[in-house]
Amino acid sequence: MTPPILVTGGTGTLGRHVVSRLRDAGRDVRVLTRRGRPAEGGVEFVTGDLASGQGVERAVAGAETIVHCASSYRGDPDAARHLVRAASRAGRPHLVYISIVGVDRIPISSPLDRTMFGYYESKRVTERVVTDSGLPWTTLRSTQFHDLILKVAQVLARSPVVPVPAGFRAQPIEADEVAARLVELALATPAGRVPDMAGPRVYAAADLFHGYLRAARRRGIVVPLPVPGKAARAFRDGANLAPEQAVGRRTWEEFLTDRVR
Repeated sequence: MTPPILVTGGTGTLGRHVVSRLRDAGRDVRVLTRRGRPAEGGVEFVTGDLASGQGVERAVAGAETIVHCASSYRGDPDAARHLVRAASRAGRPHLVYISIVGVDRIPISSPLDRTMFGYYESKRVTERVVTDSGLPWTTLRSTQFHDLILKVAQVLARSPVVPVPAGFRAQPIEADEVAARLVELALATPAGRVPDMAGPRVYAAADLFHGYLRAARRRGIVVPLPVPGKAARAFRDGANLAPEQAVGRRTWEEFLTDRVR
């Protein structure tokens, strides 16, 4: 019997794909969850909370690899510190972390930047926690998932006027494609920072929302709004893009065809 692979955030948008693909690869999987669940289909669920550290030591015990997919808007660094401390006491598991393209290119230098784009700063600090952990590690950065952009579009489309940041672009990628790469990395030796993953096409923000409105057969006026600040300027300059790493296959249009009826 091989040691289990621990997946944090294993019931989320990315994590559930990681768990499924690890099971398809024949690996035993353990999921850290805040709500207890009975084991099923070769997946063990351990109750714990990364924010407080409660239950994390039990979750990491005996795991040879940890795929860290759990994420929150502001609490990522502390959660990673709790995970690293517990993992370091349990041995030297391989820590695989998913981050975001551009976290080192988007400056957070004002309260406005932090309010709007603080997630990027949080992920950048968390990367450093992983790098400095003393554990063998691998970090993959990807562009934003289709699912996140869809959620934002659904919220904004509740209004007849849909505001979008002027000059912003995105390169959305399919979460399951990122999961496939994470599983590949988890089953390999630690590799440090690996090449980024990005979706197959770069879209203007307005085009993404126009595409959603068409697919959902909804009406709305898309209005580009200027966003001030250094972080917004970095977005307009494409700091969140990786056109040279456009390895994703599924386009935004294909995703919408499948998900939006």
